[in-house]
Amino acid sequence: MEKAKLHVKKGDTVLVISGRKDRTDPKTGEFKPGIKGKTGKVLAVNPKEQTVVVEGINVIKRAVRPNPRNPQGGFVEKEGPLHVSKVMPVCPSCGKPTRVRKKEVTENGKTRRVRVCVSCGGALDVKEK
Repeated sequence: MEKAKLHVKKGDTVLVISGRKDRTDPKTGEFKPGIKGKTGKVLAVNPKEQTVVVEGINVIKRAVRPNPRNPQGGFVEKEGPLHVSKVMPVCPSCGKPTRVRKKEVTENGKTRRVRVCVSCGGALDVKEK
């Protein structure tokens, strides 16, 4: 599989646009939370597999045997990967989920490409200092 360029980066806030909805199991009456419509911060990006790991979304339980790091063992909850097509970046300036466009910006005589919001034109690549 070829490594693809993705529209999200680590640290972006994204909205899940497709997937399971909140529902109640008809047999047991148990509430099962979905992932559609939730927002979270991107923790990891895997361009080769075209997946992202989003904080608090797609949480899975894993059985862990006792080891030096976790002497008690038991179940551990961690975030599972989502396909990148299921998420959409949220623009920090307008607060809406948006498509991404690339724009060349010149600063101090240097030109670099910046991701911008299609609807408002605000930059998604904001350098934190």
